[in-house]
Amino acid sequence: MLRAIIVEDEKHNRETLKNLLTEFCPEVEVAGMAASVEEALVLIRSVRPDLVFLDIELQTGTGFDLLAQLQGLDFEVVFTTAFEQYAIKAIKFSSLDYLLKPIDLEELQAAVAKALKRKSATEQKARLDILLSHLKPSVQPERRICLSTADGLEFITTSDILYCEANGSYTNFHLKNDRKIIVSKNLKEYESLFDETHFMRVHNRYLVNLREVRRFVKTEGGYILMNNDAQIGISPKNRAAFIEKMGQIG
Repeated sequence: MLRAIIVEDEKHNRETLKNLLTEFCPEVEVAGMAASVEEALVLIRSVRPDLVFLDIELQTGTGFDLLAQLQGLDFEVVFTTAFEQYAIKAIKFSSLDYLLKPIDLEELQAAVAKALKRKSATEQKARLDILLSHLKPSVQPERRICLSTADGLEFITTSDILYCEANGSYTNFHLKNDRKIIVSKNLKEYESLFDETHFMRVHNRYLVNLREVRRFVKTEGGYILMNNDAQIGISPKNRAAFIEKMGQIG
């Protein structure tokens, strides 16, 4: 059984989520609800929940403001939001769950099922630390990301990634030191995550770290030689943009 609280500033949304959990998620006990950051702080400290459904936009601040004020973040978090926004990228970087309003029942049940497979408190804190770091302005090309694999969670920095390779509905992450991580998400999802870093989709199959490119070879149809000697194909339509971006890498 998961002790959960709901943090949501609109009463209708609070009650709707509570009713869905009560009727369709018997594994969850709703131990309290809060409408503001201040109320949520008091509630979390008194209830010590296993799971927090946290609205991103609150009238008294944001859900991230709430997390930043808490020590020892040892509960699972499922964010709720009415629209796609910049923060969703940070949430995906940290492999945390979010639900778009109006909340879909199947997505809610899937989020609860994940929460039941509770990660360790250390891993959860690491994921939330990654989330909060991505919400801070930064010009650093090196950012941390959490990758969810069949064996657990992998915490890596983006600078350790040489390139990502599409593998059907999976993505193979090729890392420094000849490591490879397989993640059950498609390459397009990571292309959208990395679009503001030094990465580029150069081919249907490949997303490369431009800082790890050794050279561009024009012969044999053209290909990219990476620092680990891997040869990466490049689509003709992407060549001009690739050369331009390489010229901008400091």
